[in-house]
Amino acid sequence: MSDLVFVHSADWQLGKPYGQVADADKRAALRRARLDVLAHIAEVARREDAAFVVVSGDLFDSITVDRSTVSAACAAIGRMQVPVLVIPGNHDHGGPGSVWEQEFFRREREALAPNLRVLLEPAPVVLEGAVVLPCPLLHRTVIGDPAAWLQDGAVYDGLPPDLPRIVLAHGSTRSFVGRWAEEGDDSAATNLIDPDRLQSIPVDYVALGDWHGTFCVGERIWYSGTPEPDRFPRGEDQDPGNVLVVRAARGEVPRVEADRTAILDWRRMAFEFTDDPSLDRLQETLETEVGGHAQETVLRLELSGALGIEAREALERLLESWEARLAWLKAVDRVVVAPTGEEVAALTGRDDPLIASVAASLLDRARGAGDPEMAQLALRLLHGACVAEGGGP
Repeated sequence: MSDLVFVHSADWQLGKPYGQVADADKRAALRRARLDVLAHIAEVARREDAAFVVVSGDLFDSITVDRSTVSAACAAIGRMQVPVLVIPGNHDHGGPGSVWEQEFFRREREALAPNLRVLLEPAPVVLEGAVVLPCPLLHRTVIGDPAAWLQDGAVYDGLPPDLPRIVLAHGSTRSFVGRWAEEGDDSAATNLIDPDRLQSIPVDYVALGDWHGTFCVGERIWYSGTPEPDRFPRGEDQDPGNVLVVRAARGEVPRVEADRTAILDWRRMAFEFTDDPSLDRLQETLETEVGGHAQETVLRLELSGALGIEAREALERLLESWEARLAWLKAVDRVVVAPTGEEVAALTGRDDPLIASVAASLLDRARGAGDPEMAQLALRLLHGACVAEGGGP
């Protein structure tokens, strides 16, 4: 018998609100990318002639996902043209009141995605080419290991002896907690799955969800990660934006390959200003690194160092431009205002003694004697007012 080929995915989190993004259009574009990536998954499944696609939890971002997202998800899944097997995760957990129990979802699934099967019970599912062992989350957090039922030897009684056995589970492995905890993820220390137990049971592949990067826990145990990144990476070990193509056979070590699906590129960049001309270097760096694909780039830009008053104002204009060009710009701005010698002389040496006195006081405060951030802002405003009044300070 030839190897079973299937696609392992997880953590689609369709309907994610991206509440930290102020611009409504950009927020909508980020949400749309999470739906558009499903076409990439469908293409992988067709190219690899996959028997089915599994989604190891968190297909939706919440149990109260809006109807338009439900419909769009069902339509995209229907276009995959292979069976899609899903378990609830911590975000879209099952049970009373969940999206899976709602009449609207059931109606849309029947009309648009008859190939979608939601596995709501921890019981073996025998398919034509495999046995699937689902570990659905029926609550956001569960006490104990959600995969513990697989330790019962009776589970495997009567199963076809020649079909590969595929476990679907959603949660954190013990090594995953702390070392791999996600920023802002309150589930990082819950729904603990014991990988040692998984290694000891007679199964051929464990398809995990919850960790958003592709990660191998053991030779038969993998996190696929989210197919579309949704946060900024915190290290080289994180590798979101993939699905896994798995080739499995009963009693053999599976062959697993990551296939890139991501639409948007989430990046971090740090830049320190050493002088005013370094503002030009920032512009050059941005053009080189992301200029050609700005609309597909989500950038966290961490700025530090010091600039003069006029250079600081030029930085504001530069950030406005890149905020408009990028899919989303999250600027972490720690740049301090350090007026150049010419700017200091122009403000403190003015003929108007009041302006000169105020400027001198603000300069002292900007250097740390009081509220430096407020003083720096006041200096910029004073400088701008002087320029507007007389064509220069």
